[in-house]
Amino acid sequence: MNYQLENIRHKLKKLRQLDNNLEVFGAEKHRYMLNPTVSIDTIKQFEVKHKIILPEEYVAFLTTLGNGGAGPFYGLEPLENALFDDLDYQHKEGSLNPSKPFLHTEAWNMEFEPVGENENQEENDRQYEEFTSQYFDKKHMNGVIAICNYGCGISLNLVVNGKEYGHIWTDDRGNDGGIYPTIQLDEKDKITFLDWYELWLDKSILEITEQSYAPPVPKPEQQKPWWKIW
Repeated sequence: MNYQLENIRHKLKKLRQLDNNLEVFGAEKHRYMLNPTVSIDTIKQFEVKHKIILPEEYVAFLTTLGNGGAGPFYGLEPLENALFDDLDYQHKEGSLNPSKPFLHTEAWNMEFEPVGENENQEENDRQYEEFTSQYFDKKHMNGVIAICNYGCGISLNLVVNGKEYGHIWTDDRGNDGGIYPTIQLDEKDKITFLDWYELWLDKSILEITEQSYAPPVPKPEQQKPWWKIW
């Protein structure tokens, strides 16, 4: 793990140097800077309070590299924001419950099937309200902490309780996309925290490098005015 942490430190420095115009998505917000680290005592207090044990590699990142900041999309959330169920509108009443196990092991979604056009609109509204209550029930995101805001109501979360422990899952219910193992970086399989973070670095470095070596687009030849055709 120490080797991977050093690789991440090196790659983040390289990306910061390559992307001096902050062209990678989200870079203008975090500017490739990590927040100060947190102490292991702070981690332990969080774990005791919420009756969990955080994944070892996530703890190593927080205590060795930084407590949020530079990261995929709009950056890593600090541990202080880990319980917000909506990273766009952070309200204390909207809190996650990591002390209960995460329910899902496979991608999950629900679709609302409205009653027919000739049916009672009041009944349709009642059924939709019931569907919404079930779909957005907080129990579906038990056992996770929020680690990254993708934007557009999409959050990326680290499972800290349950069979999916250590994997990153996406909550895309705000766009009717359901809950699923994260795919926002074109992940091919379920992924753990350090592999996910390093994947972002590798893809971002490749993106900037390809832009740097892209051949210039030739400008169209300007035609001479008709009166200067000779």
